[in-house]
Formats: sequence, structure tokens, C-alpha cells
Amino acid sequence: MAAESIPFIILSTLFINNFVFSMFLGLCPFLGVSAKLNTAWPMGVATTFVMWISSLSAYLLNRALVAADLEQLRLIAYIAVIASAVQLVEMAMKKLSPTLFRALGIYLPLITTNCAVLGVALFQTTREYSFLQSMAFSLSAGAGFTLALLLMAGLRERLDLVNVPKVAQGSALSLLLAGLLSLSFMGFAGLGG
Repeated sequence: MAAESIPFIILSTLFINNFVFSMFLGLCPFLGVSAKLNTAWPMGVATTFVMWISSLSAYLLNRALVAADLEQLRLIAYIAVIASAVQLVEMAMKKLSPTLFRALGIYLPLITTNCAVLGVALFQTTREYSFLQSMAFSLSAGAGFTLALLLMAGLRERLDLVNVPKVAQGSALSLLLAGLLSLSFMGFAGLGG
């Protein structure tokens, strides 16, 4: 596979260079929302949607800023787009599912400051992806983020049923699980190249 092909971008972003397990981006919602599967899935979908909107907007904004010779405004423009997309998701979720909105709590507005979302926009710009490559990159980054949330939530729910020693309960166990998941994803490093 060529490094620029869409299947390679999808495979690489989903498994090899997973934003959470390989680049350690987006750890706040990863550790905060991954206690239950019923909150991990909607958070992953919301973050994927914001990543996709941000990627689409970043691609168009980058073209406009390059044409106007204003590349120095990229970061500010990307942050404004991300904040707007999160506001749309937050308003829609509050209207459509108030229970889920309350369950996600502070982590929903924190998508604005999720470095994985900003990372998608910055990485695609730096790598000079085409429109289709940018869309594939953002959707697979969101799918990888959702996968990480679901894996962690599944493990944490299973561990709630087990008698865990007091020294390993809580944050210590969550960080230990995150480290083991990250190590397991390192096994994908040899794929694709």
C-alpha cells in the first residue's frame, strides 16, 4: 500500500497510529467517560462527528488561508470551528437526549479542548492530504477514538464485577489498563510498511 492511499490512511489511523493508544491524545475523555459502555459509545460518536466537521472545515479554511496568504491564522480558525461544532453537538444532544447530556456532564463541552480533535485538523494540514484523504483520516481517527473508549469501558465494566485489591482500585487500575491497551496496540506497528 502506498503511504498516501486511503486504505493505508484508514488502517494506520485506526490501529497503528491510534490517537489514544499511540499518540496519547484525548486522554481526558478517555479516562473520564470510559467507565460505562452506555456513555462511551455516544461520546465516541459525538467526538467522531466533531472530528469530521473540523476536518472538513479545516480543509476548506486552509485552502482559503493559503490563497489569502494568511497561514498564520490556521490555529485560531481551527479552534473557532471546533468550538462551534461542539456547541452544535451539545445543543442537539441537550434537545434530543437530556439524560445522556447529563450523563456525559462536563466531558461533552470538553470536546472543544480535546487535543485529538485539534490534532486531526493540524495533522491533515501538515501532511497535505487531499479532500478524500482528509475525510478518511478524520473518520478513522474518530473510529479509533471510539474503539479506545469502548475497549476501556468494556474492561472497566468487567472489573466492577471482580474483587480488586484496594491498592489497585480507581485511577491506578484505569491507568494500568490504559497502559496495557496501549502496549497491545503497539503490536500493529509493523502493519502497512
